[in-house]
Amino acid sequence: MRNRIVIVGGGTGGTILANLLATKLHREIVNNKVELLMISDSPIHYYKPAFMYVAFNAFFKQELMRPQQSLLSPEIKFVVDKAERFDLSRRVIHTRSGKQYAYDFLVFATGCVPWPERIEGLAQAGDHFYQYQAARQLAQKLATIEKGRIFITVSFPETPNVPHQCGIAPIETTLMLDDYLRRRGVRKAIEIVYTYPSVSQLLRNCLFLQRPTAEALPAIFAARDIRHQRGFTLNRVDTQRQVAYSAEGEEQPFDILMATPPIRAVEAVRNTGLSDIKNGEGWLPTDHQTLQVYGQQGVYVIADNIVAELRLGQTVSHYDGKVQAIAQMGLHAGMPLVYDYRHDVLPTPPTKVGGMLRNVFNRGLYWATVRGLI
Repeated sequence: MRNRIVIVGGGTGGTILANLLATKLHREIVNNKVELLMISDSPIHYYKPAFMYVAFNAFFKQELMRPQQSLLSPEIKFVVDKAERFDLSRRVIHTRSGKQYAYDFLVFATGCVPWPERIEGLAQAGDHFYQYQAARQLAQKLATIEKGRIFITVSFPETPNVPHQCGIAPIETTLMLDDYLRRRGVRKAIEIVYTYPSVSQLLRNCLFLQRPTAEALPAIFAARDIRHQRGFTLNRVDTQRQVAYSAEGEEQPFDILMATPPIRAVEAVRNTGLSDIKNGEGWLPTDHQTLQVYGQQGVYVIADNIVAELRLGQTVSHYDGKVQAIAQMGLHAGMPLVYDYRHDVLPTPPTKVGGMLRNVFNRGLYWATVRGLI
């Protein structure tokens, strides 16, 4: 009997997992015991973490895209279609084309989407860099502003223990913004204000989610004349007056509102009804160690445990939340990041060497990574 593994989503996580599974299960695939199938609504793969560089005119769109098929091992069947409904009881995926795909193992690799509409006025008056067109719009504003006030705000999902998108990105883009405006020769005429919300779900009121980094930020910002404020939870935006209001009762004027907006799951995932909380965000309740969706046999959100289930009949791996990356700390400096569920990031001085390493990853190593080569 052949087992079919279906990965829905052709982003970074889904592509890496598909290629790793193709390697680990090569014998089973060759012997026709396992079929690997990826369903994505786009034939193109975008390096989305680099969209923030687009906001500073540092990347062109063509540099950030590859044909999805070119990134996949030949053992992986790739289907361009949109998953619109999941029948989890029958283990069937319904797509926009009208086709149905049965599965034995299902991996949700659909990511998240910005949801600025959740906050009154944010979609109309705010800018962000988490999608290509939005980043291009922000780039136009940053390239032409001569004086005024750029106000930076971060919004968390309402669901407890769900972080905002790309944790370090608000800090990265704030420091990149400072460098960019200095390079343009207009920094002295433009005030930069970085804010972070009162994160009630974690009982913290800081400048970043992880405490060691939050404690290091004031000195970093002070050296660059960047104003900062903790405890500003964006509540609504007055589009006419260009004023941002917080849930804590404060108001901040702006010429540009550079936001990390609220996020939510894609529509098909929201429609599964699996979310524990009915707030429209639709996050899947997941075991943070096995990465298996609670109450759903064979359903994962990115996991190596599929191999163990196939071969041993049970999960054996426990994800520790480990992350390794290099943060962009300005246009040309970088800082190594290493942390996991138990250990926060320990900030180190940014260096030009770190910036060079980040650039090497952006320009080449990323494509090798998603192919499962490194």
